[in-house]
This record gives sequence, structure tokens and C-alpha cells, in this order.
Amino acid sequence: MKPLSRLAALALGFTLTATVLADQPDPLVLDHTSTALLITDPQNDFLKEGGAAYGLVKDNLNRLGTIDNIASLFQAAKEVELPVFVSPHWYFPHDDHWKDRGALQQTINDIGMFKRTSVTDGSEFNGSGADFYEPYKKYIYDGKTVISSPHKVYGPESNDLVLQLRKRGIQTVLLGGMAANLCTDSHLRELVENGFRVVMIKDAVGAPGEAAYQAALTNYGMIANAVISTTEAVELISP
Repeated sequence: MKPLSRLAALALGFTLTATVLADQPDPLVLDHTSTALLITDPQNDFLKEGGAAYGLVKDNLNRLGTIDNIASLFQAAKEVELPVFVSPHWYFPHDDHWKDRGALQQTINDIGMFKRTSVTDGSEFNGSGADFYEPYKKYIYDGKTVISSPHKVYGPESNDLVLQLRKRGIQTVLLGGMAANLCTDSHLRELVENGFRVVMIKDAVGAPGEAAYQAALTNYGMIANAVISTTEAVELISP
């Protein structure tokens, strides 16, 4: 078989996207007893001015209104007691000794992103780049939100997120967070591989530049069960 031309490949990708979305059963009817909100990496290094990666994502955050949109999702979920999960990204001193890293992983290590001083001593955690974004803490620290163990590269393969979701009987995940084309995309893929129904919230994410964001959207359209806005998600969550 001859390789597809670039134009044919693009056309096929468009057709696949349209077909996948058209053929899904209505993904906008949620069973609240088996649905959860998941936010990846809602941390200062991404969301707070001065954070290690804030400068890379701020334009996309501002254009989409990401920070406010994530807050709206947290609030809507809490108002109806919809389960909320957070998958954080943390590195400890022992992680400095990895022998093999990809290019971005090396950059993350070099700039000290998501760094914590100890697994057991959290005295320097509060207010650090690894800490949760302050306006979200009232939702995250309410005693009900599930904070998974940290993922280490991009996806949840290295943490206990899937276990925690399964143990709560979750089947459908509303997904947003950081970064759109990296950890959020990787969580989408792994959750789908594990049999979850995943609804991506397209303006509750942020990426390092518009090209990266558009790449993420392309993948969402082909992989997720649905791609919706924050406004649509809040309407689904709310009674």
C-alpha cells in the first residue's frame, strides 16, 4: 500500500474526527453517581504569576479564561457533591537522580518545576511552585477531594489515580487541567485505555502556545467521548 499524501492524511484525520464524534452515544447525559471531575496539575508553577512555567502558558490561559473556568468547575462539582479528583505533579530529591530523561523532562528538572524538598516533610511546600494554586485550595482541601499520588512523567500510569477512580465506582470523567497537550492529554489517553468514558473540557486547560493547544484539541476530538466548554460542563454538573 502506498503511503498517504499529506492532503489525504489530513482529510482522513478530519473524517475520522467527525465520524468518531457523530457515532458516539449521547455523551452529554451524565450519571452523577458514577461521574467525577478530574483536574491535572492545578499548581502554582503553571497558574501563578512567577511560576516556573507560567510564562510559557499565560497567553493561552488568558485567552481561554482557564483559571476562572477551572474554579467554576470546582465550584459546580462541590455544590452538588460530585466527586472531585486532583492528579498533581511532584518531584522529590530522589527524582533528581534519574539517568534518562526526554528533552522536556530535562527542562522541567533544570528549572526546578514541581520540586518538593521531602516526601515526608511538607514545611517548604506551602506557597511553593509545587503547591496548589491558592484560590483552588478551598475546594481541594475540603476533606472530600481525592488527591492522588503524584504522576511523574505525563500520564497517570505511575500514580494511583485509576485505582482511586475504580474504588469510588467512577465510570465517566470530566477532565481539565494542565498542560493541555502533555499531562492532560496523557491522562485522557490512559483513562480511555482503562475503559473510562472521558469528556474533555476544552477551555479548562492551558498549553505552551497556540500551536500546542490546537494539537491537543485535535487529539481530544479523536480520542475523547466528547469535547465541551466549561459552560456546557457546568450545566451538565448542576441540577
